Amino acid sequence: MSFTSPILVGREREIEELDRRLSAARQGRGGAVFLLGDPGIGKSRLSADCAYRAFDTGMTVLRGRGGNVSADIPFKPLCEALLSYSRTNPPPDDPALAPYLPALTRLVPEWRRAGIAGHLESVVVLAEAILRLLAVIGRDGGCLLILEDLHEADADTLAVVEYLADNLAETPALLLANLRSHAGPARAVAESCHLRRTAGLIDLAPLPPDQLARLTAACLDVSPEDLPRQLVGRLERDTAGVPFIVEELLAAMAGVGALERDGRRWRLNGDPAIDVPTTLVRSITLRAAHLGPSARDLLHTAAIFGSRFPVPVIQEAAGLDDREVMAFLRSATDARLITPDDSASDWYAFRHALMAEALLSALIPAERKLIARGAADALERLHPGLPGEWCQMAATLRLSAGDALGAAGMLADAGRRLLGDGAADLAVTLLDRAYGMLGSAPADLRASAIQGLLHALTESGEADRAYALAKDLPITGDLAMTIPHEIDLRTKLAWVAAEIGQTADGLAHVAAVRRLLDIGPDEARAAAIDVIEAQLIVPDHGVLQQSPQRMAAAETLVRRAAEVAERVPLPEVACQAWERMALFSRVRGFDEPDRCLTRVLTIADAHGLRLWKLRAMVRLAANHALRTGERDRLEEVGRAAERAGAISLVHTAQASLVMMAVLRGEYGEAHELAVPCVETTIRLGHTAYTQYLLLAQATLAAHQAKRADMELALERFRRWGGENSLHMPVVHGLCQATCALLEEDRDLCAEMLAKARDWEERNPTVYYLTGRYGIGVLMEVLAGRAGRAEWRAADATSAAELAWNRHFLHLADAVLLGRDGDAEGALAAFAAAAENGRPFPLARHLGLRLVAEAALADGWGEPLVWLRTAEEYFHQAGIPAVTGACRAMLRQAGAAVSQRRTGREQVPSRLRGQGVSVREYQVLTLLAERRGNVDIGKRLFISPRTVEKHVASLLHKTGLPDRAALYEHAAELMRRADAADAPMTPP
Repeated sequence: MSFTSPILVGREREIEELDRRLSAARQGRGGAVFLLGDPGIGKSRLSADCAYRAFDTGMTVLRGRGGNVSADIPFKPLCEALLSYSRTNPPPDDPALAPYLPALTRLVPEWRRAGIAGHLESVVVLAEAILRLLAVIGRDGGCLLILEDLHEADADTLAVVEYLADNLAETPALLLANLRSHAGPARAVAESCHLRRTAGLIDLAPLPPDQLARLTAACLDVSPEDLPRQLVGRLERDTAGVPFIVEELLAAMAGVGALERDGRRWRLNGDPAIDVPTTLVRSITLRAAHLGPSARDLLHTAAIFGSRFPVPVIQEAAGLDDREVMAFLRSATDARLITPDDSASDWYAFRHALMAEALLSALIPAERKLIARGAADALERLHPGLPGEWCQMAATLRLSAGDALGAAGMLADAGRRLLGDGAADLAVTLLDRAYGMLGSAPADLRASAIQGLLHALTESGEADRAYALAKDLPITGDLAMTIPHEIDLRTKLAWVAAEIGQTADGLAHVAAVRRLLDIGPDEARAAAIDVIEAQLIVPDHGVLQQSPQRMAAAETLVRRAAEVAERVPLPEVACQAWERMALFSRVRGFDEPDRCLTRVLTIADAHGLRLWKLRAMVRLAANHALRTGERDRLEEVGRAAERAGAISLVHTAQASLVMMAVLRGEYGEAHELAVPCVETTIRLGHTAYTQYLLLAQATLAAHQAKRADMELALERFRRWGGENSLHMPVVHGLCQATCALLEEDRDLCAEMLAKARDWEERNPTVYYLTGRYGIGVLMEVLAGRAGRAEWRAADATSAAELAWNRHFLHLADAVLLGRDGDAEGALAAFAAAAENGRPFPLARHLGLRLVAEAALADGWGEPLVWLRTAEEYFHQAGIPAVTGACRAMLRQAGAAVSQRRTGREQVPSRLRGQGVSVREYQVLTLLAERRGNVDIGKRLFISPRTVEKHVASLLHKTGLPDRAALYEHAAELMRRADAADAPMTPP
């Protein structure tokens, strides 16, 4: 008979807590719970009960499990969980999941489609992908993700679990993970999440005596009163309240005749005082022995793999035919030792992990090593080359067999394969472990492992750690190696130094490589170091801090590397060289960079380098958008990056699209794109994208004259290190200077443009939306500080190719021509400006307001028409300072100005009820900033005396005693409006 309890005993409080969590998840308030406890305490039983309850309420249940031998297999429990879903469900079709679906194909290969990249950029990206998948799956009823034996999971799985625990709060999904109580990385994750209050922690205690009696009675199918008193005492004393040991001990006692059924009751025979662990081992050993010697040996081999095992491998190791193996599986299943594994048809599992441990405990160390060696040999025979997870599994078996060197080599191979697929974070785990095991290995083998580890660390965003590791390498001492291996290692060290910005160290490694190449010339290795030396001379971030001579030297290196790389061929080096050439050549315009990027595209196509192809496509599309103001190509290549799962390139395209939407005046779309993208880049730790998107948000506010919102975005931008980035001249020019112009504050505009220009003088850049070559030229011309010579100099730069800049340069040209009396030429230049400014409504209408002033003075064009057009635009846009300036200029020119009574809807209802007018409301919003009468008058184009009249009227209508009280009242109204998400925008 079965001695397993048909009911769950003693866990009522835990079940109540899990029910509450499941209910919250179904309502969109997800979370995570960690079940802790010793082996056999009932973690899996409670997890199964939770799964049944979730399933009964219509929730989707996903289950996966860690494993002993598979502990180095990346994401094994997550892979099992997702496969349990994919067997009966197609990949979800949801826009929020679309860009992350390719990342999931590493775990669910059948979701992979043609054209989708088979790589993973980082463990964080995969974690975000799983988070979004759970949200989509649980949308219609909730989702439960169960991960069992988390203590056997790899480090990357733990990283994903921690990420999910921290971010599941607003999703309809519950994560339930169980793990053993012993200290370790999994417990550290559980406790850390619990301390942050992002996860619950349930530590399952042993059953107290009364519950132990209930459990025993349930196992023996009697009432607690019918249990032998001596048996209950024995179980209380020897099982420590662990349910599994209770069940196993009862089965063992019945198996050896110490416990017998007598009608409706049970009786004990002989002395039951047997040591519990010994009894447990004996019970399982006896069951195995009853199956015969061959079956026992198969069970020992299976136990080497841990709680689950691949049947074909143990069959190969034992040299048995199919009939013999099927007989073993049937008999071992009947003996309740093993059970089919639901995750794979040719895998079986022990009914409990303690069974595998008990079987191994009966072996002496030499026997374990011999069995592990046989299993490893069989695995390598069945799977030549050890593809996929077999490599890590074989490494673990080799390590159990005492072959640390062979295990390290396998782990290093597996890590390099993952790195080649783009899964840098996974590669780090394996390469780190491999390098740690190679302390006494030959130098070349150690050099190869450390080279891969350095590459993986840098690609996974841990360049700091890679650099620290590189600094401690004794290349000429303990790590002495052959010349080719030393060249490769030093080349990698130079690259790491370049990535982390340690130029001096990087150039030192370059010099060492050059000396070694003098001894043993190798043009392929020379090409690789050429590209890296060029990167050290001109950093990736685009700030050109070197002299023209150094720039020319770097360009020479890159061209030489490209020539060799294409001839050898070395396609990835060639792509790297041409992409860098595209950066260098931007100082000569955009045609040459486009040709370089097109070359990258051709090479990538020819050699199947999908990510390099996408990189080139994104950069070509971004260049096209800047030159024309069109966004179609950028949107198309962004969708291609989504389909390929290239998350970094998706963010590159989205960031460019946000800024392009701002320039095009598509403010609502820019906001909708930017907000979720910023949240995602922050969560994924992509600082560079976060900086650029926050800059775009600040520019979005600036181009709507929302100074407070702009300053808030810039403050966040600074907190993310923006002041030390290449974006500062764009902050001053495109953002702050434009905001000042929309406030009709030309002095502040000139100050911001000067800051941008000064920054660029110190740090020449190839990023040109800084105002220096566009609006800055127009403002200098209008102020009389620049003439034709300055215009020609700006017009000859690469920056003049950008449509935004080109618009303002044509306007400056029109002003200069009009000033010289060439009305026809001025109109032609004005028409060219209109064509270039067509995609940019703010720039176009701001240009009308600015140029109309000069046209009125110099007598050309249709300045009154332009002013009326601009006035209408800025009035509709809610930018009163420019609206007022246009109206004032119309009056000064003697033109009729129609009165506008619109805008009253902007006045809060409470103020409208007090009779506050639109103009008085405008004054009030400026009072909230504690501005004086003169300043307010300048902003609203009214006299200080008129301002004072409005202030007096406001005091009368609001019933406030003095101006100080009015200041506080205005500030309070602003705060309330912000809290209500209805900002009172100052004019």
